[in-house]
This record gives sequence, structure tokens and C-alpha cells, in this order.
Amino acid sequence: MNQSASTADLSSLKIDRDGNKASSKKRTYLIIVILIVLIGGYFFFSDSSVKVKTLIVTSSSLSGQDAILTGQGYVVAQVKAAISSKATGRLEALYVIEGDKVKSGDIIGKIESNDVQAFLSQQQAQVDVINASLINAQAEYDEANTAFVRQQSLLSGGAGTQAEFDIAQGRLKRAQAQIRSAQAQLKAQESAIKAARVQVENTVIRAPFDGTVLTKNANVGEVITALGAAAGARGAVVTLADMSSLEVEADVSESSLSKISQNQPVEISVSAIADKRYPGFVSKIIPTADRGKGTVKVKIRFNEIDDKVLPEMAAKVNFLRNDAGNTVKETPKILIPKSAVINVNGKILVFIVGPGSKAQEQVIKTGKTFGDYYEVIAGLAPGATLITSGMEELSTGTSITMEKE
Repeated sequence: MNQSASTADLSSLKIDRDGNKASSKKRTYLIIVILIVLIGGYFFFSDSSVKVKTLIVTSSSLSGQDAILTGQGYVVAQVKAAISSKATGRLEALYVIEGDKVKSGDIIGKIESNDVQAFLSQQQAQVDVINASLINAQAEYDEANTAFVRQQSLLSGGAGTQAEFDIAQGRLKRAQAQIRSAQAQLKAQESAIKAARVQVENTVIRAPFDGTVLTKNANVGEVITALGAAAGARGAVVTLADMSSLEVEADVSESSLSKISQNQPVEISVSAIADKRYPGFVSKIIPTADRGKGTVKVKIRFNEIDDKVLPEMAAKVNFLRNDAGNTVKETPKILIPKSAVINVNGKILVFIVGPGSKAQEQVIKTGKTFGDYYEVIAGLAPGATLITSGMEELSTGTSITMEKE
């Protein structure tokens, strides 16, 4: 190998640093472009939906427009009790489940009563023993009385002695005492039997008033105690409520208390029942405030109620003017804001939220106007989600992002 060939071969192995730098810059620019495209696409697609305000369509009476104050609360039963047994034992039978209606005195359940039943039988058997003693005492009395009469006759005739008379008289008194003792024992035993019967009755769990079973708190086989203090024991067997005693307990701000008075008419709306309003009145204003919340509890009674209203349901109360009592009975109407209604080629339209958070066009028919609201008489039902803003950007199928009013 000659020197020139060797030099040529070595020179061909030189690193092209300028070319590598150019290639690295190209890759950097390409990555930046890709990132810009991705970020731009993210913001483009994320902002493709229209942000709108919405509200849930409900029916309301005109009294709701005239409310001077609104309060939130819950439906509660004023007559409600956790029913337990007066005795301790294992639950042997339970005859009711949730939702069952019972009358006062109806048997709800029983706990094991073999021990108290045996004790009652023992006390009843003891009566026979005492009765036998009483019969013997009565026989002894009859015999002692006969002897006493005879000795008394002999003594008065001079044929008997005072000593014999005294003996007969003492025997008679002892017989009388035995009768009184047996009679007292009999009365005491009758009292003991009554107590034993009470113990047996205490194993029977009865309804203290007419009501409906709200919850079942124990199962057959569990140990029931009066206070439920024992480990693994149950206190209440069922929870019972008188559904005719349902009221609403609402919290009212201290500063608004002057707007409320006894017997003031109200309109009650229950969250779970969107299509109905219930008339009522203020039955009691609790004379104490909640220091933490700054509120006063107000109890509201229903004028009319149905089976749909249940304990612990959330409720809204519109406190009305004292002269607004008749408006509560008006038929509820669907009222929607005028701003949510558009007119297209003679058609009255609204947009509601359809499946998949898409706008859906809805043709409606309106009735009377009430201030800033239209009455809807066809085309819209309670429970629908109405779009109240951004209608000019919408058409059926437009993706939306909801913001409740």
C-alpha cells in the first residue's frame, strides 16, 4: 500500500460536524411545529362546544311570583317513634316490613317468652295450693266455731267450765286467722300473676299509634334490649311514623323573621315532585335561634297532602302575603323566561338539552304572559333542561357546555 492511498482512506473518515448540526436543527423545528399543531388542535376542539346557561323546567303557581320570602327545609313526621320491646330477649317473629301500615295495638313482633311463660304457669299453679290451704282453714273454722258455740251454751247452762270455753274460743280465733292468712296469700298471688302476665305481654311488640313502618332495624334471631346497650344487641325493632303528621321544618334567616307570622299562608314545593305545589300555613315559629347558622326554625303544616310526600324529602317554602291564600290553589303552570324563547318563521322555539349534551330544538305553544315569563301550554314538560342563553349560536345537534343559572 502506498502513502497516497492511505491518506485518502483516512480523510474519508472525517466527521461532518456542520451536517449533523443542520440535521439536529431540523428535528427541533419539526418537534416545535408538531407541538404547536397539537396545542392548537386541543384548544380548537375543546372550545368547539357552546357555553350556555340552563334551568330545569318546573310547574309553579302564580303564588310563587308573589312570595315575600323563600325558605329551604325538609319534610318530617311530628309523630315518629323507634319501637322496641320492654323486655330483653331474642327476636322470635317480626310481622311487618318497610311500608306496611299498622293500627294502634297491632302486634309488630315477638321476642322469645318461654321463661316468662313458665314463670306465669308456676304462679298460676301456686293459686291451687293456696286455695287448698284456704279450704282447710275454712273447715277448721267451721269445726272450731261449732265447738265454741257448744262450750258457750254449756257455760251459760252451768254444765261447762270457763277453761273449756276459753280453749274453744282460742281455737276459733286461730281458725279465723288462718282464713285471713290464706285469703291474703291468694290476693298476693293474684298480684304476682298479674305481674307475670305483664312480663309475658312485654315480649309482645305492639304499635303505639296508627302509622307506617319507615325502617326495619332488626331481624329475626337478633337479641333485643330495651336500650340496646348490650354488645351485639338491638334497641329499636322498627321505626314507625304517623304520615298524617307530616310537616316541613324550614330554616329562616334571623333578619327575615319579621316577614313571617303565625298562620301565614305558604306554598310548599317538594323537590322529588316537580309537577305539584301544596298549600300550607305557618304552624309554629320555634322561639330560639341557631347560633351557628343564624337561623330560626319554622314549622309549616300542609293544608292538603298526598301519598307522594314522604319523610326526609327536601322542600322549598314560599312564604306568601296574608291575602294570597286563594292563589295557592290555582292550577300550577309551566313558566319560562322570555329570553329563552325565539321566533323563527312564525314558529315559537326553545332549545333544550338533548342526549349527549347536544342542543335540541323544540317547538312550543305559549299562553298568557306573566311579567318576564311566558306560560307554556304545549311542547314542554316539567323536568326538561331548558337552555336560556346563547340560542343564536345553536342548532339541533350543537355540542353545549351547561352552566346552571
